[in-house]
Amino acid sequence: MSRIQPTLGVLGGGQLARMLALAGAPLGVRFLVVDSVEDACASQVAPLLRADWRDFATLEDFARRVDVATFDFENVPAETARWLVERTRVFPAPRALAVAQDRLAEKTLFGEIGLATPAFVAVDSRADLERAVAEVGLPAILKTRRLGYDGKGQFRLRTPADVGPAWDALGAQAHGLILEAFVPFEREVSVVAVRGRDGDFRAWPLTQNWHTDGILSVSLAPAPGAASLREAAVGHARALAERLGYVGVFALELFVHQGRLLGNEMAPRVHNSGHWTIEGAHTSQFENHVRAVLGLPLGDTGARGVSLMFNWIGDLPDAAAVLGGVDAHWHDYGKLPRPGRKVGHATLCAPDAATLRERVERVARALGREAQAAPALAALA
Repeated sequence: MSRIQPTLGVLGGGQLARMLALAGAPLGVRFLVVDSVEDACASQVAPLLRADWRDFATLEDFARRVDVATFDFENVPAETARWLVERTRVFPAPRALAVAQDRLAEKTLFGEIGLATPAFVAVDSRADLERAVAEVGLPAILKTRRLGYDGKGQFRLRTPADVGPAWDALGAQAHGLILEAFVPFEREVSVVAVRGRDGDFRAWPLTQNWHTDGILSVSLAPAPGAASLREAAVGHARALAERLGYVGVFALELFVHQGRLLGNEMAPRVHNSGHWTIEGAHTSQFENHVRAVLGLPLGDTGARGVSLMFNWIGDLPDAAAVLGGVDAHWHDYGKLPRPGRKVGHATLCAPDAATLRERVERVARALGREAQAAPALAALA
């Protein structure tokens, strides 16, 4: 690389960019972040260029100042990523970004690598939706093909009477819709994996996840009783990474239904369900992403023990209840509170499940978060 201390550019200035910068600093890596808002939380730890994704004059300056560019946000336009490729190295490649931005392309790719999915049908008109409901059946979920995350851009259809309201809510989307069969899954798990520029591939233990209103609430790793699923899950992740020529960290979200894995979606970036790796793994997802995109050797993805992550949505609880515990870690993203906004997380670690359960119960009682912790505590029992 051209500098003794390489500069990694990040498109998107949220908490993921912030944690990338914090992980990269010990490696001697400098960061430059681009975001459209002045108060992007990554600006508290790295220089920020304020620009729209199509402000090519500012992006030209960004490209000149970095050795490699990456993303903390998958909805950066793929054409912006392709434009950057002509000016600097970009990882992951724009193709991965483009696939992850379109649920139809994503589900189609899953099928090509042998990963089953819930039944799905593309929808471009009200008549298409009626035909799709007849084909897929009910209940089902109508989703935007693009720009949907954390439960946004979705409408659940339970009866035929929901077809009209669903179309009224989402039918104006310029990039079309997709209807997916509703799956009564037993649990949700994710594979967080990393692939280096040299093709080296590694994955962290499977993580079990619970969501509230479409937003991740709690993650538990390694996922209890998931040893029989890991080989297949990691195999799908590897096939996906190799098909896309992927470089960096990504997450593959999966449903477990009748003991079978079904592909839900992929995220072409570091992922909320991998936050536990900061303290709970030998090398965090953030450090390994920096290593991968800069062409450095990858670190060990093994778990140190067992870990549980609480996601703080809307506002932060009292940090003291967490910080007073053993092997308990607090992350404040430096964001103003707002309903539905991810403002921080806490990770509790332990050498075994019984000890982790005790630590989680103590924190949940102290914070009044028993309901949030309950499903993970049941899994730890």
